[in-house]
Amino acid sequence: MAIDGQMHVRNPGQFIVPFVCLLIIAMDLTAGILGIEAEVAQNKAEVAQNKVQDLRVWVLQCRDPSYQAFKLGFVAVVLLVFAHTIANLFGGCHVVYSRPELDRATSNKQFAMTSLVLSWITLIIGFVLLIAGVMHNSGSRKSCGVSNHRYFSIGGITCFIHGMFAVSYCISAAAVAKEEKMLNPHGPIMYPPGPMMNPPGPMMNPPGPMHHIAPSAPA
Repeated sequence: MAIDGQMHVRNPGQFIVPFVCLLIIAMDLTAGILGIEAEVAQNKAEVAQNKVQDLRVWVLQCRDPSYQAFKLGFVAVVLLVFAHTIANLFGGCHVVYSRPELDRATSNKQFAMTSLVLSWITLIIGFVLLIAGVMHNSGSRKSCGVSNHRYFSIGGITCFIHGMFAVSYCISAAAVAKEEKMLNPHGPIMYPPGPMMNPPGPMMNPPGPMHHIAPSAPA
């Protein structure tokens, strides 16, 4: 029974990585879906505006901002940033700063670094595209420009890709942490600050009563 109790205590820790990965996937999927829905809401607003005004331009098109697209795009940006933050807080920072260090790194650490870099790249691309769509629908006046820019839809697809890289980073970072723990199960060796100093003064005899040798009697 004691062994079963210990196993029961240890099991919950094994679900941390799957839980974090599912949370990141849910947030990135939701962000991507909201980005695509924001694109749909924006297109519906443009179609309704064209029907009312009965004005169509082939290349340049003037449109009113869509408040629904603005809200959906803003929530998508927030979810994307939160998902990236959770992935980085959970996985930590596994970066290789030199080529010799990269050659000595394990395959898990190399994969973790690659996933981290790609997750940052997709974050920047998705963030810029979604923010561009949000700003495009945040004005109070009509805006004129090239139609069919598809900021929201491309940004939403980028959120899906970001979710894959973020989950890959979390899994590989957990594998790296497990490898380091196996190589050094007792943790890093801590040394006191400063150089090692010898105790001042001459060497002292061990504590205890001093035994003197009695002088021998003269012959």
